[in-house]
Amino acid sequence: VKMKKYSKYLKTWNRYLDLKEMALKEDLKFYFMNPCEKYRARRQIPWKLALQILKILMVTTQLVFFGLSNQLVVSFKEENTVAFKHLFLKGYSGTDEDDYSCSIYTQQDAYDSIFYVINQYRNLKNISLGTLGYEHEESGLKICKQQYKRGTMLPSNDTLNIDVSTETGTVLLYLKCLFVYISVIFKYLCALFQISRLIQVEISFKLKGIALQTIHARELPDCYAFQNTITFNNRAHSGKIKVYFDSDTDIQECKDWHIFNSVLQKNTQYILVFDGFVILSCLASLILCTRSIVLAWRLQKRFVNFFLEKHKRRVCYADRLEFLNGWYVLVIISDVMTIIGSILKMEIKAKNLTSYDVCSILLGTSTLFVWVGVIRYLGYFQTYNVLILTMQASLPKVLRFCCCAGMIYLGYTFCGWIVLGPYHEKFEDLNTVAECLFSLVNGDDMFATFAQIQEKSSLVWMFSRLYLYSFISLFIYMILSLFIALITDSYDTIKVKHLFSVTLLFNQARLNCLCFLVYWMV
Repeated sequence: VKMKKYSKYLKTWNRYLDLKEMALKEDLKFYFMNPCEKYRARRQIPWKLALQILKILMVTTQLVFFGLSNQLVVSFKEENTVAFKHLFLKGYSGTDEDDYSCSIYTQQDAYDSIFYVINQYRNLKNISLGTLGYEHEESGLKICKQQYKRGTMLPSNDTLNIDVSTETGTVLLYLKCLFVYISVIFKYLCALFQISRLIQVEISFKLKGIALQTIHARELPDCYAFQNTITFNNRAHSGKIKVYFDSDTDIQECKDWHIFNSVLQKNTQYILVFDGFVILSCLASLILCTRSIVLAWRLQKRFVNFFLEKHKRRVCYADRLEFLNGWYVLVIISDVMTIIGSILKMEIKAKNLTSYDVCSILLGTSTLFVWVGVIRYLGYFQTYNVLILTMQASLPKVLRFCCCAGMIYLGYTFCGWIVLGPYHEKFEDLNTVAECLFSLVNGDDMFATFAQIQEKSSLVWMFSRLYLYSFISLFIYMILSLFIALITDSYDTIKVKHLFSVTLLFNQARLNCLCFLVYWMV
């Protein structure tokens, strides 16, 4: 009796497991279907697909509008920087010399250049063409000097007696003093600076301006604060003082403005409403993708528990990761960045914030992710799936190969920096060396790199030839060819599998046709 009850219970349990297995198979099969197959199977409308297409159009349109607005900001900054260089740098030619703006070679030019900055600042309102002004009525110039404490140098006798400790001093020249005591200030500064011991002179001042060009684009204007710094660098004491100009721009909220034109206000309101719709669409996409990830996690848990109950085995970690859809994660990250960036854009448009850089990074990266996410839907078609499959197959091998090639690349980078740095401008610092070598790998600027090496040392010149020829030969003819071969090998493998699957489908279709003809004839 007990055996009959046990066998009956066992049959019931097996029937339950079979039903559970069938239900699980159906859910697994439905989960791994594409949107078209899901619609044909259960008439489930692909809301996520439609929403992603709508979101692409809206996010791209939003980015274009913000890019046009940001372009006005960038052009205003750059044009003001060029104007400042022409206004405050004496003898500025219009083009920078290497990484500095201009250079000075005589003591008189050094004094004249410093006084020129002061005089131009004093007469700014009379000479400037832009909408510029001082920070406030009590503003002025700050002049900081740095020089050695004392020292005497007699190069003709090879004699040097110097105290290398430095002394610094700062002078504040207020605007009111510049208008009244300008001649006294010139005499004081002449006595203050001693060129033979001078290391550096830094002149800093702050100006304000208003960008009126945004009105022509039907946008509210911005107020800007320019922190300008002019540095006279004499650290080398080589007979050449390098003059650097740096301008840090800060966009500020205009405190009191009245614009008598309703078109600007209406245009701003329309854009704010459009940004609101973008936020709502991204929020809906975020909810749908999060829901899909939660359902996939529950399905994965059911699969693991069933496998443990029936086969007494644990599912490996790689198989469990198949339930995590990386495209959904990418869409969620994109939606979060778009929502935050849209909120910042709305605040910028309403002139409550000025974080253009943060907003542009968020919107630009989110738009990139949105367009990359579309590849997922193209991957459902076999004719468009080759790129994704090739990338998936070749990525592990390419990463391992890049690690090995990167070691050789770093070795050449450090070697070129330490040996060729004093003789070639492209090898002066590590960042420039890495960029130069990467350009050489891609076949760019080869002859100029060979030709610009200085021939002051025959040994270094011979080493540079050996260095460049070996690097170009190794990376272009061997490493780059192997890199392409890895990707080509993965592509050929995917192509063979694709042709094999197409052939099987064709043979199956042909077999079905033959069976149908035989059945019809019988």
